[in-house]
Amino acid sequence: METPGSQSSLHRANLERVVRAVRMAGALTQAEIARSTGLSAATVSNIVRELKDGGTVEVTPTSAGGRRARSVSLSGDAGIVIGVDFGHTHLRVAVGNLAHQVLAEESEPLDVDASSAQGFGRAEELVERLIVTTGVDRQKVVGVGLGVPGPIDVESGTLGSTSILPGWTGINPSEELAARLGVPVYVDNDANLGALGELVWGSGRGVKDLAYIKVASGVGAGLVIEGQIYRGPGGTAGEIGHITLDESGPVCRCGNRGCLETFTAARYVLPLLRSSHGADLTMERVVQLARDGDPGCRRVVGDVGRHIGSGVANLCNLLNPSRVVLGGDLAEAGELVLGPIRESVSRYAIPSAARQLSVLPGALGSRAEVLGALALVLSEMGDSSLIENALPVATPAFT
Repeated sequence: METPGSQSSLHRANLERVVRAVRMAGALTQAEIARSTGLSAATVSNIVRELKDGGTVEVTPTSAGGRRARSVSLSGDAGIVIGVDFGHTHLRVAVGNLAHQVLAEESEPLDVDASSAQGFGRAEELVERLIVTTGVDRQKVVGVGLGVPGPIDVESGTLGSTSILPGWTGINPSEELAARLGVPVYVDNDANLGALGELVWGSGRGVKDLAYIKVASGVGAGLVIEGQIYRGPGGTAGEIGHITLDESGPVCRCGNRGCLETFTAARYVLPLLRSSHGADLTMERVVQLARDGDPGCRRVVGDVGRHIGSGVANLCNLLNPSRVVLGGDLAEAGELVLGPIRESVSRYAIPSAARQLSVLPGALGSRAEVLGALALVLSEMGDSSLIENALPVATPAFT
């Protein structure tokens, strides 16, 4: 039995610190592990050797700063993680391993009016198909990350009121999918998962605080503070779409007037152009036309950027993030939308906060949320099973 403060207890804690650092980063040199964990280089070296001998990590030669180094990552067969992302019009599933390698990924259309049972049935089928396609051992699946376009109640785990998936309100997505797949399921809203995806794989790498702004059928923000998603006590942090811009503006789906969402979300923006551009217009098409020089689409994209910038300025004044990452179809507009965002931030944010902020397009595009779902499992899973092979076998006491 380990006792607090004992050598065995300290050793286990150090093993967990090293595994946790590598698990979240994907791959680190031993020097980077030492810096991130606060452990000495000698301790890290000994622990890495133990983990390698136990089959938990892989060590490969690399270089850092022009010098030879050793890159440490979790073993490719140490475990499998699955990401499931439900969107307004799609279902996307990805299968990856603990070494941050995506083994397979697939997307298919999803009817927004489908019942939750139909949606989860489709997800189950797609997950099973990808497991067969990749040939991974189903017993090695350690968890599933699930993204939904709506707020999750922290206490009950149920999906809050949402007009994006109206037939899903009040269900517990984690319990529903876990019952079908037989593995732990971790759930979060799509904006938070987009933030996690960009933090681990995309435009957020290297920073500890950022805001990921997703503009699609609704508008939401995923907030990262000190490297962790901030959800708030009720799980609704980041509802930037419901910042009031105009008290006399259009009525929002939340019941208030003039919310940021009513000036930026696709459902409000597309009708401005449909009389001149056709009824089948999509935001993706608007962005493409704007990039091709269409004056009406360029004007609308620019206006949306200025409105988003007003919301970002509020975030700057409250949280002072160092980076804002724009996701969703709108990010493909590049400087046509990023420029107006920066202009509004410069106008409305505290000058010192505005100077420190960088505004970037997401690097992952439509994959941000499903990759964030993989990252959610990586962040929530425990380390016990990963370090067991590196722990000394206890010697039974004589009686």
